[in-house]
Amino acid sequence: MSQNPDTDTVDLGPADAVRRYYRLVDEGDIGGLLRLFEPGAEYHRPGYPKLTGHSELERFYRDERVIASGRHSLAKLIRDGRDVAVHGVFEGVLRDGSRASLRFADFFRVTERGTFSRRETFFFTALV
Repeated sequence: MSQNPDTDTVDLGPADAVRRYYRLVDEGDIGGLLRLFEPGAEYHRPGYPKLTGHSELERFYRDERVIASGRHSLAKLIRDGRDVAVHGVFEGVLRDGSRASLRFADFFRVTERGTFSRRETFFFTALV
């Protein structure tokens, strides 16, 4: 792990970058988690249009995300080169005050610098 003075981020391996993401999102550190994404990164999440770039990601985390607070627990993390897949459980509180507990899967594409160029999320819930 090394400090990158050009971006004020820490260059991480793929698995460590993903673990750091969940720590930052659970802490509510939006600035920190945005630094883990490339400037043109894409995020695909059910129920939302594709989010591209820091400004759309920031708007999502600050204004649109229905989660107010909570904790992600990772049950499994699998790395294949620069791709990382995780399966886990989220438990927390939504902005409307209701409690949420659900299983999720995330897929990250991690650059050589340890930043995300793509993230795709899936939720384990009955829809079809």
